[in-house]
This record gives sequence, structure tokens and C-alpha cells, in this order.
Amino acid sequence: MSKSNSKSLIPTPADFIGHEVGEARKLADWPTIVSYFGLLDQHSDRIDVKEVGRSTEDNPFLIVTIAAPDTLADLERYRTIQAKLADPRRIKSSEEVESLISTGKSVILVTCSVHGTEVGATQMSMLLAYDLVTSDEPRIKEILDNVIFLLIPSLNPDGLEIVKAWYDSTIGTWYEGVYQPFLYHKYVGHDNNRDWFMFTQQENRLAIQYAHNQWHPQVVYDLHQMGPYGPRFFLPPYVDPIDPNVDPILQSEIAALGSEMASELTGQRKPGVSVYCIYDAFSPSRAYQHYHGGIRILSEAASCRIATPIDISPDQITFARGIDPRIQTWNNPMPWNGGTWTLKDIVDYEYAAVLSALSNLARNRETWLRNFYAIGLEAIKSNKKPYAYVVPKNQVDPITTREMLEILRFAEVEIHEAQDEFIADGLTFPAGTSVILTAQPYGAFAKTML
Repeated sequence: MSKSNSKSLIPTPADFIGHEVGEARKLADWPTIVSYFGLLDQHSDRIDVKEVGRSTEDNPFLIVTIAAPDTLADLERYRTIQAKLADPRRIKSSEEVESLISTGKSVILVTCSVHGTEVGATQMSMLLAYDLVTSDEPRIKEILDNVIFLLIPSLNPDGLEIVKAWYDSTIGTWYEGVYQPFLYHKYVGHDNNRDWFMFTQQENRLAIQYAHNQWHPQVVYDLHQMGPYGPRFFLPPYVDPIDPNVDPILQSEIAALGSEMASELTGQRKPGVSVYCIYDAFSPSRAYQHYHGGIRILSEAASCRIATPIDISPDQITFARGIDPRIQTWNNPMPWNGGTWTLKDIVDYEYAAVLSALSNLARNRETWLRNFYAIGLEAIKSNKKPYAYVVPKNQVDPITTREMLEILRFAEVEIHEAQDEFIADGLTFPAGTSVILTAQPYGAFAKTML
């Protein structure tokens, strides 16, 4: 049976996993989630599910693409459009620019649960995918027609398996929901989310190789959870400072999209949604896309005890950088005054936030693409110092030098090799010297790293 005629065969996530998504004390494991996405892929022409590699501990690593059927049938065309807008040197005329913008799709990458104990997003991803591939509501149709949605249901499949096994063993005990006394990533634990500039971990490399670098999304939305006693949900704008190498258009887009998402959640009477507090955007270790033409939206949902509800009294709600969650302010317009907080709450907030971002990219498709092109154009014509970095071939530590250059190449930074001896700033450099010009699409990454 063709995928396009099989919608009636798609079960809801609840029917497939045997409980509601977000139900207290219930977590779907990674093999079950992988199987569910495989079922969606089998029976819907709105979704393409690919295993692009294996995780550190040999679990399947998925990248899911959701869009209108005619878009999925012509993905290479849209990837080419995106690549040209990302690197305006490939565009021949202003007429071609307008043609690319009028026909291209806005691209968003949503990444879930890089930290193993932050389970909500991976569970939520099943519900979101189900609705996008089965619903015919106008809002969903607008998203499918205008957006290419890349979804990584888990950036850390190993962590989900580790945390679920531990959590299940605690249910019914006095320590139910306490964090496991060992790492939820084999090598780096919580710091797998500090690797977006060194690329040492398998999962991050797969995400960059098969999502970031293939598609150069305008938006990367990274879903996290934080401690239970602050705001219920954080969204940008971020607090200062921000890396000065991040294009001003991107800084503006971060603030605009984050604020709109927060406004929509508040409009749904979801209390405790806060902006401009706690989190900054200074380090490239968490924000690869800021140096590759797109923005990183971070959300942080307050945690419960893995999947166990938590009761919080008003006096337990604590001050955090830039905010007192108990007080109504411009960046915390509807305070949450305590009560029971559950995994279902986390799922609901995250679902609403992702849908808000998708709708924004659909409604404002042309603006996102035009700004994306403008960012790339500024990058290739930049005349700001430094103009270049020079890395001589003969080094005291040639192995580390080679590793540094490999990191830059993996991030799609162009590195030239001098064919002859040359002089720069009064210094003579031999043939074989590496030269990194900053006037290139991803020169900002090189400037920040070097």
C-alpha cells in the first residue's frame, strides 16, 4: 500500500506505546520510539525517517524530515536552493535571488533531549510528528506547505535508555525519581551539549553532518529542561553578552522569534513563561548555528522528578539570574504560583512552543529566506579585521595543529594552502602554509574559534 493512502493505519502514540504521552511514571524507551517513527514513515507521505548512524553505545540515531508530500518528493531541489542562499557566491544575478526566495522553503531543525534526564522532548516528539502527518487543519497545512521540518527525536538515545532503566527501578521507592548516580552519556555526561565547537562526540557529529551542514537551517530549536524551582519555561531573548561575531540580523531574529513563542504560550494561559533571564548566547560550544547563518532557540522547561509529579509550594520558588519567578514583570507576565508540576505539563509546553516556531517560519517564509541570504552576503563581503588567519605548516605541535584545522573544515570553514612562499604583515611564510580568509560564509566561526 502506498504511503499516501495509509493514514487510517497510523495509531496514536498512546495506542502504540500503551499510555498517554507524558503520563505520570511512564516513559517510552528508545526502541519503542524508533519503531513508532518507522510506522509513521511506512504509512505517511509527509514524513521521511532515516537512521543516519549509530550512537556511542550503538543505538540508532534518527533524523526525521516532515513536509508536504510534493516537497519531500523534491528534497534535493530545495536543498540546492538553501545551499545557494547560504553561499551567495553561487548566485549569478538579483533575478536568481528573487527566484530562490520565492520558491524556497524555510528550514528548521528541532533537537530533543540531549541531556538524558530531560525526557520530555523526546516523548513529545511522537505526538508532534503524529499530528503533523495526520492532521488536515489549516495551521498544519500552512506549515507543511512552507517549511521543511527536520526533527532529531533524541540527540542522546543512550541517555534515554540509561535514565529510563534507572528511573523504572526507583518507582515505588522512597527515592523515586532521583537522578542516577552515573553519567547519562558514556564519555561526557551533561557536557555533550558543550561540544558544538569541538565535535568530539558521535551524536553531535551525526547531527552536524546530516542536518546542520546539509541543510543550514534558519532556525535550530534545542529543547531542554532545567531545575524545578524557577520559571516554568524559558525562551529567548537571551541575557547579555552575546558573541560579537553573531550577525546582528541573527540577534534580532532570536529576540523576535523567542518573544513571539513566549507570547503565544502566555496567550494559551500557560503560566510561568519567562524571557530575558538566566541564559546567554556567548559561547559557540552550545550554538553552532549562530556561526552558520541561523539562530539557536533554547527552551528550558522546569523539570519534575523524571516522570514523577512534583509538588512545589510558593516559598520554594527561587530567584534566578534576571528574574524573580514569583513577581509579575515584563519578562515574566504570568507568574506560576506553585502547585503540582508534571511530565504532561512539560510535554504540553514544549509541544505548543515547537508548533509556534513552525507556524512562524511558515507565515514568514520569505522574510526568513531573505534575511538568510543577507547574512550570507555580509559574510562573504566582510571587510572587517582580521582579514585572514595564517597557520604555518611547521609547528611545535603539528598534531594539535592538524586537529584544529580538521575542526574548522568539519564546520565548513574554507582553508586555503599557499602554493608559494608569500609575505604578510612583513613576515615571510613558506609554501604549504594554511590561510583562512574571514570573508567567507562561515568566517564568523573561524573568528570565534581563532
